[in-house]
Amino acid sequence: MDYQVLISALILGLVTGFHCIGMCGPIALALPLKKENRTTKVSSTLLYNLGRAFTYAVMGLFFGFFGQSFAMAGFQKWVSLTMGILMISYVVFPAVFKNRFDIDKLSFKYAGKLRIKLGKLFGKRTYSSLFVIGLLNGLLPCGPVYAALFGAIAVGGALEGSLFMFIFGIGTMPVMFTISLLGSKINLQSRKKLSKLIPVTIIIIGFLFVMRGLGLGIPMLSPPDKMLKPHEKNMMMNKQSSENINKNTYYLF
Repeated sequence: MDYQVLISALILGLVTGFHCIGMCGPIALALPLKKENRTTKVSSTLLYNLGRAFTYAVMGLFFGFFGQSFAMAGFQKWVSLTMGILMISYVVFPAVFKNRFDIDKLSFKYAGKLRIKLGKLFGKRTYSSLFVIGLLNGLLPCGPVYAALFGAIAVGGALEGSLFMFIFGIGTMPVMFTISLLGSKINLQSRKKLSKLIPVTIIIIGFLFVMRGLGLGIPMLSPPDKMLKPHEKNMMMNKQSSENINKNTYYLF
């Protein structure tokens, strides 16, 4: 997987962190952290955030496997192109229809049930409960996470998709760490301004995947497609096998 893709996952995560202030901020502020000293407080916060990143990684593994099935069929560039268009559409479509279509609102009931389960864990001040809170928190409906999953599909591999989403989760940690350890120091007006970076970032990353799918031969941006279709790979393998047999026959005689 190209390092540019990993960097895009990290950047998307960093920008998404500001969105997390509104969505997950209340959870981060109410975490049952172990506050005996600075070390236990930091380690408690780290476990919570690693739980979120782990959930994202598992989701990336599943969606990456889905993308891998297309890649093995020789459709890698089409998957990258399609996922890039979907990422851009995810931002443009709601804007065109004046926010009448909102995935977060469609999953409101599911989120409510999940928050009830989360609430039961807040009475336990243990490392294990903090990690589980992070795991469940990663399942909460979140627009930027959905956009990141498009990227996990586009990378064309299960492990690659998992790594993409894990790095995305790591990218969200700085802001979440700040909220948990220092409280919310970013006022509402500043948060709204910073949140405007999210759709711009999603569009840029979507454009990156579209360019990778086009395979225009542009270094670092749109490298040529070198992936062979399955039947072409089989033909090459058969050709190489025939050449090896001919060489061996030649040496025998």
